[in-house]
Amino acid sequence: MGITERSDINGGLGRWSAIGVASAVALVALSALAVATGVEKVVVISWVAFAAMAAGAWLGANAEQTDPHGLVWGYGLASGAMIASAAMFLLPQAIGLGGEAGAPQLGGVGVAAGIVVGYSAHTVGHRLTHVDLGFDVATAEIAAHALTAGLIIGVVYGAMPTLGLLLGLSIVSHKGPAGYAAARRLSRESKPATTLLLPAAGVGITALPVAIVGLSPPPALNAVVFGFAAGIFLHVAMDFLPNCETGSEIDEVCSLHEHSHDLLDELRTHAVGSTVIGGLVVVVAWTLL
Repeated sequence: MGITERSDINGGLGRWSAIGVASAVALVALSALAVATGVEKVVVISWVAFAAMAAGAWLGANAEQTDPHGLVWGYGLASGAMIASAAMFLLPQAIGLGGEAGAPQLGGVGVAAGIVVGYSAHTVGHRLTHVDLGFDVATAEIAAHALTAGLIIGVVYGAMPTLGLLLGLSIVSHKGPAGYAAARRLSRESKPATTLLLPAAGVGITALPVAIVGLSPPPALNAVVFGFAAGIFLHVAMDFLPNCETGSEIDEVCSLHEHSHDLLDELRTHAVGSTVIGGLVVVVAWTLL
């Protein structure tokens, strides 16, 4: 089902990115400090994010063909899990904290702000991909997203350390398919996929220092923070929903297939199924844990 796209290994993982290696080293150092200060949950989340994106990047850089079914299922499972997690764990906290402050609407304000900021950042970032800035803008955009997500995770777990691991692990579940897709693009352009070690480590680089410091804001501010986190992650999840429409990334993968239109129709069913299953996995895990 895949499309033959010969990967240039020397342009993939064959060259090492200095900033990528430095980011991995920084993650190791911060993790040691975090363990010593007792924020193990954020350490686990940070390393799961790193491992998922690094593994996805390795597979993408070394793949000879792109499997559209695998791409759809990777995106669908991750987006479904993120939507369920944000709705189940962040939204109730935002509204509840707002209620403690006497204004449940504060949580809603945070959600709206998160969605709008997420959309704005994505739109402006995409526009920069069409400008020659002398560096790989797509990788920089992914890194900025990872650093921002890490900052939010650090704030959320720092403010409420009793939150379970399920939320954080679901939030970073998209790192695998994102790393795979990004590495395929870099490999085709003969650029080193090891630059993706920066966004792979980015979650931990910002989450760990914030969690180590710890925050205890008043309920009103906490409500806005949790709402903002929910809004950001809901935007990311919606952005990762498998798009099987004409002109989408998945359509580009299918375009070289001899039965591309039929394949795209088939993938729509897979897109819905994978997203539903991704959400159900989180619900089932929550009932069992």
